[in-house]
Amino acid sequence: MQHSRSTDSRAGVASIPTLLGACCFASMASLRACDTLLPALAAEFSVTLGQAARVILVFGVAYGIFQLVFGPLGDRFGKARVIALCALAGVIGNGMAFLSPDLDWLVAARIVSGAFAAGIFPLAMAWLGDNVPYESRQAALARLVSAGVMGMLGGQWLSGLIAQWVGWRPVFLVIAVLFLVVGALLWRAQRGEPPPAASGPTESGRFRTIAAAPASRRILAFVTLEGALALGALAFMPSLLQRQHGLSLATAGAIAACYGLGGILYTRTAVHLLRRFGETGLARLGGALLLVGLTSFAYVPLVQWAPVACLLAGFGFYGLHNTLQTRATQMAPAARGAAMSLFACCLFVGQSLGIMGVAWLADHEFGRLAYLCAGVGLALLGLMVAHRPSAAGSA
Repeated sequence: MQHSRSTDSRAGVASIPTLLGACCFASMASLRACDTLLPALAAEFSVTLGQAARVILVFGVAYGIFQLVFGPLGDRFGKARVIALCALAGVIGNGMAFLSPDLDWLVAARIVSGAFAAGIFPLAMAWLGDNVPYESRQAALARLVSAGVMGMLGGQWLSGLIAQWVGWRPVFLVIAVLFLVVGALLWRAQRGEPPPAASGPTESGRFRTIAAAPASRRILAFVTLEGALALGALAFMPSLLQRQHGLSLATAGAIAACYGLGGILYTRTAVHLLRRFGETGLARLGGALLLVGLTSFAYVPLVQWAPVACLLAGFGFYGLHNTLQTRATQMAPAARGAAMSLFACCLFVGQSLGIMGVAWLADHEFGRLAYLCAGVGLALLGLMVAHRPSAAGSA
């Protein structure tokens, strides 16, 4: 009997990476679910596109702020355990969204959803940082990112498809059920994990220590800028397609989801690309592809080109972002939960700023200009990241 329990425990731990990917899938589906729904929400609640975009903005704000809560909790109580609880709690926010009687209620629901989603992806990356050697970590992170990208793809495309068939509310019901299933499975699997070691500094002390290092401050500044430029533009891709080309919700969502397909293509080629170009070359390549993809998405008038542009931009973003997040896993090896949460907090603070800027431009008929600015800015960021090679591997 003792041997049987030990075997079950090892099997549970072995399944954790797969379940972490499933939780990240659900988290990213929740994050991107409203991108394609913005025109439908604007029509439903008789508001402008920029006003409807509050449902994306507040998710990002809550996601960023609550990183600072769940990161230290993961270090203290176990990263997989906290992820499982956050996934189960994700049922609450998405259930509230399904029942929303008005836009204010939906905004509140998205705050709840963003708060609990905050405890999933960064802690999953931190779990890999604890369990995978640095030289193999970028490939392992790429597989985790692949699951998240699939969630983004589902959030953008399937939300439009569901909304076109049966309305926007069932989108959130589907996500709530998904969170319930993956959260329950991970809770069962993580019981085989050993408890975390005793914690050292306080939470505030950990954040101060991380932010005090010049290399960490540079990574955090880079990811904030990346979030503002890339994620702010991404949120409005389906809306721009519908406005410029008169596409349906499902078609616009499917084209925008090619951004996610570009990310999946990156994860499938990451190991080869790293051998060929290294981290610095990959950062430069990512910035260049973002420049081509985002600017051509906005300014090439052929709708047939839009899927290719989204694919290029998605491939470029994940090439650049995966380089940054791999370096981030070494900012504080003794407190990876806190470090990756601070990293994600900065990414989503940047996203919130970017969404506010793009929403203003969209409401004033300057939406395409946002993509030109984002493309140029991200190309320059890729050069800056490449100019500062990582010393993390020896950290």
